[in-house]
Amino acid sequence: MTTTEYRALPLKRVGIDDGFWSKYAHLVRHTVLPYQWEALNDRIPDAAPSHAIRNFRIAAGLEEGEFGGMVFQDSDLAKWLEAVGYALASGPDPELEKLADGVIGLIGQAQREDGYVNTYFTIKEPEGRWTNLLDCHELYCAGHLIEAAVAYYENTGKRKLLDIMCRYADYIDSVFGREPGKIRGYDGHQEIELALVKLYQVTGEEKYLRLSRFFIDERGRQPSFFVEEWERRGRTGHWTRGRTNRPDLEYNQSHLPVREQSEAVGHSVRAVYMYTAMADLARLTGDSALREACRRLWTNITRRRMYITGGIGSTHHGEAFTFDYDLPNDTVYAETCASIGLIFFAQRMLLMEPCSEYADVMERALYNNVIGSMSLDGKHYFYVNPLEVWPEASDKNPGKRHVKAVRQKWFGCSCCPPNVARLLSSLGQYIYTSAEDTIYTHLFIGGKATFDLAGGQVKLRQQSGLPWNGNVRFEVDPLNAGEFTLALRIPDWSAQPKLRINGADAEYTVEKGYALVKRQWSAGDAVDWELPMEVQLIQANPNVRANAGKAAIQRGPLVYCLEETDHGSPLSALSLSPDAALNPRYEEELLGGAVVIEGEGRMDDTSSWDGRLYLPLRRKTRRAPIRAIPYFLWGNRTPGEMTVWIRIRE
Repeated sequence: MTTTEYRALPLKRVGIDDGFWSKYAHLVRHTVLPYQWEALNDRIPDAAPSHAIRNFRIAAGLEEGEFGGMVFQDSDLAKWLEAVGYALASGPDPELEKLADGVIGLIGQAQREDGYVNTYFTIKEPEGRWTNLLDCHELYCAGHLIEAAVAYYENTGKRKLLDIMCRYADYIDSVFGREPGKIRGYDGHQEIELALVKLYQVTGEEKYLRLSRFFIDERGRQPSFFVEEWERRGRTGHWTRGRTNRPDLEYNQSHLPVREQSEAVGHSVRAVYMYTAMADLARLTGDSALREACRRLWTNITRRRMYITGGIGSTHHGEAFTFDYDLPNDTVYAETCASIGLIFFAQRMLLMEPCSEYADVMERALYNNVIGSMSLDGKHYFYVNPLEVWPEASDKNPGKRHVKAVRQKWFGCSCCPPNVARLLSSLGQYIYTSAEDTIYTHLFIGGKATFDLAGGQVKLRQQSGLPWNGNVRFEVDPLNAGEFTLALRIPDWSAQPKLRINGADAEYTVEKGYALVKRQWSAGDAVDWELPMEVQLIQANPNVRANAGKAAIQRGPLVYCLEETDHGSPLSALSLSPDAALNPRYEEELLGGAVVIEGEGRMDDTSSWDGRLYLPLRRKTRRAPIRAIPYFLWGNRTPGEMTVWIRIRE
């Protein structure tokens, strides 16, 4: 059992003031949340309707009508409300708070007398509660509402929604369990498990922690609950009329008890949400078997089943993992929610044990897949995050229609946009953790933070040049001069960082990927952490067949890509020499300013093909300039082809 307790900072104790990330904080608060509110109210022209607010109004008896949208539509509103709670931690916003309070009142009006909250079953199937946990996401929706309640209470002090959701959680506790008359089951889409941990942490009620553990412990028990439930329903399902196939237990990670699982399988979002809860429970209960399972699953994902952008889930069939090294670029899924769930999992692993590889992955997913899923205007989104796009194929090939060349205004299943909003508005929680006498810095994001260490309170101010340069500075301000340790992550993309304290070179020891500086600190001490940031050509494991003979460009935490608007078509005709000079250059005119990577490549000469499909092999090429932009910026200019992986010419 881990003896050291690692703590995340409450959001109110971290303020972001950063040249890169402050723009996102402003965008989320002033554009994304208002825009998503309009979408949830079905007021975005030419966008897929949400139905979310209207469903709650119907369930509350405020208007008449039929349920609209997916069976889990409540979760979109819950995530938006959670994002609002986080956004309000950084300062008041009376208009935003008024909207949120109105929604909370609406949820309270829609709550049933026994505490139940779910608009689909309230409106459409009042007799169908808890009869199809495999498909219908009741506990998933409950989990997102609980997370919203915790966030809103912690950051505003208002407990109305918390009280509503405690009442709902108490009702769920009366329905599920091993006692006679209770349902010995769990949800098809994990989420309630991690939400109940948060509810336990904010209320101190042990029953919520026990209930979370019950759901985790029951999963994978044989005979399968999902199969038994399916049999009781007459082998019918929610999504398909008539009789359905026997449930695929791997899809819901219920094929084995969780402590026996070693490979990430099935629906990728469900998987990482479950692993997040497992890590929470391992830390809080000292469960060594859960901890070891988390480590095995983490290793399987990040070393065999993760894209270079931090995306996970390689097939659109079930939004799922497939098998080791199966990472196609053009039919990829890499759902935004899955990368966000991977960030949750990484943060919980850091709370179990500081290890730089967790923070490396967290940073990779954040800077590439997550922010790349949203347009710079905050009003358009990718659900799928490809590493190669051919717009005509997306339009005409049925196997690639899930891959969009242009971000969308909204989706019928719009789980990703509010998930982005809640992650970015809570970003301060992911930068640091602390122990009794140590401050760990996992992400290099500027701002202020306040820590309570054994020796007293310490204030820390960080200034960061990331992602454009690797210059990071910390100003240390302890309430009382004293000894403690500052632990600075050594990123996997930076070789031999240099440390200076008060202008003088300083030594450090390395432990699990962190530079440890233990000394007597005084107010005004300044720490410069210089992270060399070189342009690198990255190759994939030879088992990743999609990337054989190719490389990707990376600089610092950013993966780069090529777009048709800079190179013409086809991008597949471009190649690079492995020793090509690739030079970074800051370009103020590019989409608000960004570092581009420039160099010289080669373009296959197509002038003599004369319309033929095949010719004897020849190596006729011409010089072609290469201009790579950060992956997160792709799709914000003229629509066209995009690729991350580039052919390497020997």
